[in-house]
Amino acid sequence: MEEQKENRPIEPGHVDEADLAWTFWKNVDLGGGVKPNRLDGQEDSANHSAKSCVSDFSDPVYKEIAIANGCVNRMSKDELRTKLAELKLETRGVKDVLRKRLKNYYKKQKLTHILSKDSSETDAYYDYICIIDFEATCEGGNATDYVHEIIEFPIVLLNTRTLEIEDTFQRYVKPEIKPQLSEFCINLTGITQDIIDQADTFPVVLQSVVDWMRQKELGTKYKYAILTDGSWDMSKFLNMQCRVSRIKYPRFAKKWINIRKCYGNFYKVPRNQTKLTVMLEKLGMSYIGRLHSGLDDSKNIARIAIHMLQDGCELRVNERMHTGQLMTVSSSLPFEGAAIPQNPQLKN
Repeated sequence: MEEQKENRPIEPGHVDEADLAWTFWKNVDLGGGVKPNRLDGQEDSANHSAKSCVSDFSDPVYKEIAIANGCVNRMSKDELRTKLAELKLETRGVKDVLRKRLKNYYKKQKLTHILSKDSSETDAYYDYICIIDFEATCEGGNATDYVHEIIEFPIVLLNTRTLEIEDTFQRYVKPEIKPQLSEFCINLTGITQDIIDQADTFPVVLQSVVDWMRQKELGTKYKYAILTDGSWDMSKFLNMQCRVSRIKYPRFAKKWINIRKCYGNFYKVPRNQTKLTVMLEKLGMSYIGRLHSGLDDSKNIARIAIHMLQDGCELRVNERMHTGQLMTVSSSLPFEGAAIPQNPQLKN
């Protein structure tokens, strides 16, 4: 079938789809429309065909995007990097990531005039994203009923306007059920027994978290969302810790962005390619710091989030806790920020 396509005769006046896409791409004006490539104002047949195809839609911008996407799909990795460099965009990453980055940049440029008609969509996005990656007690070969207790509570505050880490928070936590850490846990996390012995219990640390978030005016002046690397941090570790500490599950943590889901859906990769180190590798980065340090993990997750936002991904809340159960949040819902942080409350 492919050979027949390659060897079919070209009819007079016929414009091959690949040639059409490439001609269109070379003449793309990111401010809108197609650049004329003849000084006398006339168009060559490919450019004319592109415009005639575009005119079939109510808004021609969507056809322009489709044609440009076809061109991007045919570009080699070197061609993708060259084009990204010309546009002063990030050139690191595997081919699929580079392709997605270029498509989304072009799409964003072409849709600017449409989105500007309704600025509420862009204004509604989060001002900040709080990246949280807990470390918890563990043993080699944990039993299914093993009770994990949080021993490190880190937060990385990402400014979505500047795409920079604006601040960090880190507190260690003294476990109640098993105050003595296992050798496995110490070796994995780098958290020593001395650190834990001097730490506060979880309710005290949670109050410090709330005070810090209030100082940053999260939920009052600024809209924000929680972001995690998977579902476990909130649905398992925090949920379990609140039961151990006999306090209510905090409202500000009842919904969050699972970056693994966002990454898989955005770059169209399977679940086994959404681990932290793999995501970094696919984006052309290496892990910085100590793996399984809660704060270092959170910083590296933030680096992934920054790249995804730069590539045009709308990181949005996709999971929540409801009556103690993990639920999925529809992507069709509006951007709703996390709740105003409140003091820890004891269970009745």
